[in-house]
Amino acid sequence: MFSRIIGTGSYLPEKKLTNHDFAKFVDTSHDWIVERSGIESRRVAPKDEYASDLGLRAAQNALCNSGIAAGDIELIIVATTTPDMIFPSTACILQSKLGIKDCIAFDVQAVCSGFVYALNIADLFIKSGQVQNALIIGAEVYSRILDYSDRSTCVLFGDGAGAAVLMKSDVPGLIASKLHADGTHKDKLSVPGWLAAGKIIGKPYVQMDGPAVFKFAVKAFEEVTQEVLKAANKKVIDIDWLIPHQANTRIMNATVKRLGLPLEKLVSTVHHHGNTSAASIPLAMDEFVKNGNIKKGDSLLLVGVGGGFTWGGIFINF
Repeated sequence: MFSRIIGTGSYLPEKKLTNHDFAKFVDTSHDWIVERSGIESRRVAPKDEYASDLGLRAAQNALCNSGIAAGDIELIIVATTTPDMIFPSTACILQSKLGIKDCIAFDVQAVCSGFVYALNIADLFIKSGQVQNALIIGAEVYSRILDYSDRSTCVLFGDGAGAAVLMKSDVPGLIASKLHADGTHKDKLSVPGWLAAGKIIGKPYVQMDGPAVFKFAVKAFEEVTQEVLKAANKKVIDIDWLIPHQANTRIMNATVKRLGLPLEKLVSTVHHHGNTSAASIPLAMDEFVKNGNIKKGDSLLLVGVGGGFTWGGIFINF
């Protein structure tokens, strides 16, 4: 028994914040941001729109493209770093918005690796026979956890959501996966704040050691790619599309170079939606599906690295 992706979807908020907009209120410039990240613009959700709202739109698109009715979904996993509230889970809130009365629903918190983690979990649920299908969503509203006076972080992140529908299949879809985490790096990329007695304790904004994250990400991307290829009995040449977490172009281009993969096989969309954490991989995947680049039968390698650090990859026959 296997699982396959049978539909993808995505959603970006309407409001666009360009690099030129940032230059009006923080010490930065369009050229400075592009040189360091490749990012030109990102989307920002309105105050009354939450991760579940973005995820709902992406999920509806994915369901429509899969031909599966919402009421038939047996498992919902939402990968998010920015949940609607402490509890209930954003997955349960999204389940309610979809009008689904009963299915398994929970969140996964693995930051930028969240979608890869969630896909792997859903695949195991299907392979074990517990469910026949699953709806996986990556949804983020990072605009709520950014310090807009800190130019080293606020220009990098954006809001958005992406989704995929998995279905039981006799033909292999998700071929092999590898997941990792190393909490000794917990302070390199974090939001060190929490609620206690109704007050915010600590710093409720993204903080990042940029050089350390860059160094770790490039190494992890290459190593986990090789791990997944070995587990799938594949080689780099077998990859039709590499879909990394859309952190910045420097990390992605360095990864492609180290792997010896042609640049034209890299899926890169970070320039117009920024780093959307757990939403970035499904957003990028859906965009390339929509524009006809990713086709049925293509081999995809999804890789993510996120705060924690967490990292992982999945080889997929689309």
